Amino acid sequence: MFQHRSGRLAAIATTALALAAGVSTTTAFATQNHHADAAAKPTVVLVHGAWADSSSWNGVVRRLQGDGYRVTAPATPLRGLSSDASYLADYLKTVKGPIVLVGHSYGGAVITDAAAGNPRVKALVYIAAFAPDKGESAAGLAAEYPGSHLSDDPHAPVPTALNPVPFTQADGSTGVDLYIKPDKYRDVFLSNRLGAAKAAELAATQRPVTAQALGEPSTAPAWKTIPSWYLVAGEDHAIPPAAQRAMAARAHAHTVEVAGPHDVAVTDPHAVTRLVERAATAR
Repeated sequence: MFQHRSGRLAAIATTALALAAGVSTTTAFATQNHHADAAAKPTVVLVHGAWADSSSWNGVVRRLQGDGYRVTAPATPLRGLSSDASYLADYLKTVKGPIVLVGHSYGGAVITDAAAGNPRVKALVYIAAFAPDKGESAAGLAAEYPGSHLSDDPHAPVPTALNPVPFTQADGSTGVDLYIKPDKYRDVFLSNRLGAAKAAELAATQRPVTAQALGEPSTAPAWKTIPSWYLVAGEDHAIPPAAQRAMAARAHAHTVEVAGPHDVAVTDPHAVTRLVERAATAR
């Protein structure tokens, strides 16, 4: 009887070990697949523009990370196009593997120059952004088309919605930072799509851009050699939608349009995420 019970216990133990081994193998296989999927996905680098900061990407970051993407959103100095692009180009050297480079607003001009000559940048994604050609500046492109609310006087030396703040540069010369006036921020940047309290918070924490950065010409348009995607914000009061459509068409970008404001990543992060993932999965 004892021998019979021992035989049954041995059989149960053997079965349990086999099941455990099967579970362990399955778990290991699933883990390997998860790591393989993550390794196959490019890193998404999100570049903010003027009058915002990296937190403007928060809703997009959460969604991309939830879908298994590695995401980073470095700060843009907003001091000058050539220096900002050089800073980003150096940063990209620290990112391993393929990259999807996403730029919003002035950040589009930055990614345009920073990606030039980098074979690991597989896609450029412009979110209501400047995509300049060689010799073009953000300020010049914005002025080519009607519809911007940045100024109600085309002859004003400084756009009337902006507040110029002089500062001393490292070499002792005087630079000028440009802020959107608090009472204009909700209209210009958000097309009145967010409440007054939230708009006031964003206006208070905006990062200024120098007049030099907006006026400095692009030197190396990477969209001529790297596939691009473009989200047109159809209710943009900063960069006219007509300018966005023209830049997207010129770059032969895969284009979508949403009825959103300039800071569409804040008001519609789902649409932005969807376009970024389309670029990331394109063959």
